[in-house]
Amino acid sequence: MTTISALPRLPVAVEATTRVGYPEEVIVALGVVELVCLVAYVIPRTSIAGAVLQTGYLGGATATQVRVEDPWFLFPVAIGALVWMSLWLRNPRVGSMLFETT
Repeated sequence: MTTISALPRLPVAVEATTRVGYPEEVIVALGVVELVCLVAYVIPRTSIAGAVLQTGYLGGATATQVRVEDPWFLFPVAIGALVWMSLWLRNPRVGSMLFETT
């Protein structure tokens, strides 16, 4: 599910959300949470906080996929890795923060 399909409650978002066991009523709330994480990630000053929030969101997505035994459970993990790699490319300080040696 993506923010684009969740906020207007498109049928694909409704089907995907109910398939994994969440009620239809949470679709818009999940879309808003994802949008807030995305906005925080895109703004340079809050990008690290946004990446942390997005990682938490994707962790929940991974746990949900594992719970329903979906073979695509590694997809949110890959997206999370891309979030951090792109942040590292945008902000070299992130690499030094993550891989600092003493």
